[in-house]
Amino acid sequence: MNQMLQDPQVQTSQAETSEVAQPPVPPATEHPRFAKPQRVAFVQACWHRDVVEEARIAFLKEAEARHLTHVDVFEVPGSFEIPLHAQVLAKTRRYTAIVAAGLVVDGGIYRHEFVADTVIKALMEVQLRTEVPVFSAVLTPQQFHETEVHYDFFRRHFAIKGVEVASACAETLHGLERLRGQVAAGIV
Repeated sequence: MNQMLQDPQVQTSQAETSEVAQPPVPPATEHPRFAKPQRVAFVQACWHRDVVEEARIAFLKEAEARHLTHVDVFEVPGSFEIPLHAQVLAKTRRYTAIVAAGLVVDGGIYRHEFVADTVIKALMEVQLRTEVPVFSAVLTPQQFHETEVHYDFFRRHFAIKGVEVASACAETLHGLERLRGQVAAGIV
């Protein structure tokens, strides 16, 4: 009975859809290996944890694919606390890179642009002072509303940023490994 009520064009399009060949899955990219093991610290703000953790999850997966297998995760209350933790971790000399992740939204006593700008500038200072690269997935949207639509959008966005920051981290560490080798060999 249901078949009689359905539009014949809908039945045709459903049949065509099921017969359409799926595009081939591209082969996995083989990333270069490091000469020495790299240890990375991932510092995550807990404010909007359900959104920010998507960056961490995606970062860890991509980092493993890029042979960054020693990642220690640290949590801080909010993005404003990330730079101090990054500095303390960098000074230990245990980490070859530090990654920061947080979501700064409008609210509270601080304007979100101020907090985000302050965090980014402080992370840059840590990096330059310690010569330990610091990467940021600390994001501040122009508008964030606590609706399911915005949460879903930013969860997906943070997953993308997690992959991007893992890529940037691995590529930078490879570049620094080559550069330091050249400096040690007197080439540069």
